[in-house]
Amino acid sequence: MTDLRKLESVASQLRRDVLRMVHAVKSGHPGAPLGCAEFLSAMYFSVLRHSPDFDMDGKGQDLFFLSNGHLSAGWYSVLARSGYFEVAELGTFRKINSRLQGHPATEENLPGVRVASGSLGQGLSVANGAALAKKLNHDPNLVYCLLGDGELQEGQIWEAAMFAAGKNIDNLIAVVDYNGQQIDGPVDEVMPLGDLHAKWKSFGWQVLEMDGNVLEQVLETMDQAKRLCGQGKPVVILMKTIMGKGVDFMEGSHKWHGSPPNDEQLAKALAQLEETLGDY
Repeated sequence: MTDLRKLESVASQLRRDVLRMVHAVKSGHPGAPLGCAEFLSAMYFSVLRHSPDFDMDGKGQDLFFLSNGHLSAGWYSVLARSGYFEVAELGTFRKINSRLQGHPATEENLPGVRVASGSLGQGLSVANGAALAKKLNHDPNLVYCLLGDGELQEGQIWEAAMFAAGKNIDNLIAVVDYNGQQIDGPVDEVMPLGDLHAKWKSFGWQVLEMDGNVLEQVLETMDQAKRLCGQGKPVVILMKTIMGKGVDFMEGSHKWHGSPPNDEQLAKALAQLEETLGDY
């Protein structure tokens, strides 16, 4: 049985890590990682069948791809906190010669990272290929891919969506971080996405929805998505989150998509978040 208190404590620490990482180098993207803290905590500490004994093939394990690579600070934090590399390495984020680049890269051989990402729109195509490979290898494990809602403005996403449904890739679960914000403003003002539930369904996907900031919903919905796998269709989850979640002056504002806090703002933000696993 999953310990919700443990997952909550991980989520709180992920938020502290993210804020300290982007503040230290005065660059990076805090908004979306703060909003996805519960999701990342649930994935790496409950949902994924994975091991920090990392290899690129990932045979016999679930695979996770981060398509919206600007969430890197949150992903690096949960990888470190779940044992992929030393937590102290988080202090090298975005620094020269660091393995923890601003967007995930593979040439640094960082455990947990199987593809460079951050050029938006490409992750779902990679996940398609990985899921097909698992089918060819008779590997029953699943492939997960996290996307941003602003990222859905990229045409390649919908090409990949057609391909996944057309090729019956039913061992794939895509999750859309649906916070309604992107770097230039509200998503609906930059480029409206329309009815995403109806749109994904029309592309041949099974569609679920959840509140990504409520751990119970995340766990229940991810379990439901797993049960839908193997039925001939890929699965997508529209995950409502709040950008900047956990820090009152950041919540719901696109201004924190790619802006680090200053010294005063960092202190105010950290005062709202419990240090649960020890700061790096």
